[in-house]
Formats: sequence, C-alpha cells, structure tokens
Amino acid sequence: MLSVIPYRDEDEADEIANSTVYGLAGAVFGEPAHAMAVAGRLRTGQVDVNGGAFNPLAPFGGYKQGVSDRELGRFGLEEFLEVKSIQR
Repeated sequence: MLSVIPYRDEDEADEIANSTVYGLAGAVFGEPAHAMAVAGRLRTGQVDVNGGAFNPLAPFGGYKQGVSDRELGRFGLEEFLEVKSIQR
C-alpha cells in the first residue's frame, strides 16, 4: 500500500513527513544531491534515496514511538554500553 499526500512546498512536505509519531523508515526520490539534503531532514532511522539498496551492515532502528533501539554496527553495540563521566 502507498499513501500519497499533496503538499504546497518542500517545507510543508518535511512537516508532513515529520509530524507522525512513527519514524522507522522513509524514502526520497529526486535529483541525487537534493534528495540527500531532504533525506537529512527526515526524522526517520533509515531513509532510502532513489530506491537505495538495503545495507545489512548499517545500523537498524528508528526515531520516536517504540523504535529507538539500534541493531547492527557500532550503534547497535552502543545500545549495550553506558557512558559515565567522573571528575575529581
């Protein structure tokens, strides 16, 4: 299933995409440099740009409601660590 929502400009498109409580994955299609810039503004854990291939070594996880943990890669390992700062 695919949902299509009309928007007036790119700022409104960003607002619509980021207004959901979910944030596991998204996708952007367009001129590569511009699509990468838009992808950087999306509040999702993964963004496919122009149908990018799935990378099994990339950290997997999302933002927002219920999907904030990460698996795989350095970020997956960091889920099991705690940072502590001690001053004397």
